[in-house]
Amino acid sequence: MKHRNVIAAFAAALVLGACATVPPQSQQLAANFQAKQPTSGLSKDMTMEEASRIRDGLVAELSASQGKVVGYKAGLTNPAVQKRFGTNSPVRGVLLEKMLLDDGAEVPVKFGAIPFFEADLVVVVKDEGINQAKTPADVLKHVASIRPFIELPDLVTVKEQPLTAAVITSFNVGARLGVLGKPIAPSPDMVDALGKMMVVMRDQDGKELAKVPGAAILGHPLNAVVWLAEDMAKSGGKLRAGDILSLGSFTPPNFPKAGSTITVTYEGLPGNPSVSARFK
Repeated sequence: MKHRNVIAAFAAALVLGACATVPPQSQQLAANFQAKQPTSGLSKDMTMEEASRIRDGLVAELSASQGKVVGYKAGLTNPAVQKRFGTNSPVRGVLLEKMLLDDGAEVPVKFGAIPFFEADLVVVVKDEGINQAKTPADVLKHVASIRPFIELPDLVTVKEQPLTAAVITSFNVGARLGVLGKPIAPSPDMVDALGKMMVVMRDQDGKELAKVPGAAILGHPLNAVVWLAEDMAKSGGKLRAGDILSLGSFTPPNFPKAGSTITVTYEGLPGNPSVSARFK
């Protein structure tokens, strides 16, 4: 019995130790994520190092319900948006398995605390050579597939919460859900097509909500992959085969309405591929 008590005490100590390593902001963000409630009180003066610890703690807390890490997302990939938040660089978030839905998915209109949707694009990593890529052409050699993507992020903060690049990083760059289109096999001529394509967002009536060139993301969408690899390396990590990479928003944020269907088409890519999501 004494031996059993020692084991129980040791197990409890391990649990308490694990909890102590997770910043309290991470725990609060995770609780609010689950409750779909906005968060307040995040320090506008936090450093990027502090923000990264909070983000990593949040991801650890969410993994029990959202599954394993399957990839990463780049945010603030538009220079005008960067200026608005006082930074000259994108920010990185983490994608978990259950965040990703199939084309045509039906999603609750209130899928988050402050839910919205954006036209995005995903690439799937073929091999670790992508970590040495420095140009879009280099990147494409190490891409298994390209996939249309409607991101469904969550701002997760109250109106009064000051937003900086660090604060945005701390809440995992708003990663909540996303809808994936069918995979597209890459080819060398797609480098040019990706930069010149027009990303068009329409509603269920065919009304055009946004039309943006591929170059809206860092001059070329695959530049976001270069940045993600470099940012991962700074923290001792690297991109791996099978990683799913969300490259950032082409369009301004839009807010969902019940009964609406959103379709994003990538005009200029082979077959003008598209992806759709419906809000219920």
